[in-house]
Amino acid sequence: MKISKPVIDFARFSMSEKVTFFRHVNDQLYGNPLFTTPDITFAEAKAAVDALEAAILAAKEGGPTAVSAMHDAAERADTLYRNLAHYVERIAAGDETSILSSGFHISKQPVKTPKAELAAFDGEHSGSVRLVAKALLGAVAYLWQMAIDDAAETGLVWIAIGSSTRATLDVSGLEVMKRYKFRYAAITANGTTDYCEPVTKIII
Repeated sequence: MKISKPVIDFARFSMSEKVTFFRHVNDQLYGNPLFTTPDITFAEAKAAVDALEAAILAAKEGGPTAVSAMHDAAERADTLYRNLAHYVERIAAGDETSILSSGFHISKQPVKTPKAELAAFDGEHSGSVRLVAKALLGAVAYLWQMAIDDAAETGLVWIAIGSSTRATLDVSGLEVMKRYKFRYAAITANGTTDYCEPVTKIII
């Protein structure tokens, strides 16, 4: 899954492209019911674009001073629309359609998915399983348990199946097509942690 956000791609646009893009944002953003209170007023945004357009025209006929003034006007407009992009990002909260309706372009940033505390994978041979835990900082060893998940109302009976210095364990000799639960605890300098939430695996 990815989260959308407005991009500041206009910083790389040519001067004339900036004017066209900024006017497009003005048309799309102001009056948009999704964005009722922009941090920059419409009058401020329009004035910045008008000033940039005038500076571009002046730079065509003027000397170095006019060109410098054009770049100054572009920098002021870039800063203003960067602030508007941050406003859109805050209000849209990752919604792609909302961002596009503001006139800004979008990028997508990956969402970091936390690693599962414990995962169980098929082993190399039938009747085996490989357990992979989330390594705990400071852990010197891991204790592993399993239980047969037969849906009995009497509850699970946990049995120790080994220990390891790494956050992985290979278990073999399990009954094929039977459902098992697995869990682990870590031994640290401060003692042994509670057992993690168990994971379930049907052995093949």
